[in-house]
Amino acid sequence: MLRLSEEPSTDRTADQTITAFLGATCLYAVYDPVTQRCTLARAGHPPPVVVTPDGHVSFPELPAGPPLGLGGMAFEATEIELPENSVFGLYTDGLVEGTDRDIERGMSRLGHLLCSPDSDLETLCAGAVRRLVPAPQPDDVALLLARTHALGPDQVASWDVPLDPAAVGDIRAAATRQVEAWNCQELAMTTELIVSELVTNAIRYASGPVRLRLLRDARLTCEVADGSSTAPRLRHARSTDEGGRGLFLVAQLSHHWGARYTPGGKVIWAEQEIS
Repeated sequence: MLRLSEEPSTDRTADQTITAFLGATCLYAVYDPVTQRCTLARAGHPPPVVVTPDGHVSFPELPAGPPLGLGGMAFEATEIELPENSVFGLYTDGLVEGTDRDIERGMSRLGHLLCSPDSDLETLCAGAVRRLVPAPQPDDVALLLARTHALGPDQVASWDVPLDPAAVGDIRAAATRQVEAWNCQELAMTTELIVSELVTNAIRYASGPVRLRLLRDARLTCEVADGSSTAPRLRHARSTDEGGRGLFLVAQLSHHWGARYTPGGKVIWAEQEIS
């Protein structure tokens, strides 16, 4: 998106139309609890803060990108390792600027305040904001904290998928058996349908390699990776269409679904609630 917003406004004194361009900063992060690695990209936003379990504080250096809506440059992603039980923080510049407008000093103070790995995140977050911003200020202030955890081998199952439509039945059956082994029988039928649609689409419309991965945590997540960067498109098929309902069906059966891009293609994922 080259322009986040383009709003015409009228200058009443000069009777002229002025076009206002608005932008927004952003930091996007995707954490993989299996590999314990996090992929990040930023658009004019401060870097995240990371506190490892041993108390080491860092602000990972990420390639700079222009704010959303204010430039056409490509955004470069960086991958970092996040050990289990690391504290990962996202914040706005209003939190760390302070009255002296020294962002680096404010970031250092933030890192120091977050060096309490035994504190629960809500208390840690509230305490840091209270110390950094003791009085109201005009700029926006936000702090989001997360603590990483890894999934064990018994919570992950994956399969390489041959680029052959005949392989869909075997992959579907294997996924169903795994879900039942995880005592999630109530999700067996919906998982079978989700796997069938996503794997079929990958074989039919994308390129290899294709891989299916199931993750069991607070939710059951189905991921299908392929070698194509073509964006998936959700559409409503007409009553006379013979196809085109795959992603619509996935969206209806899952709690959340989406796509993320990787250096080798993309991953389409769908989450289901575990009752």
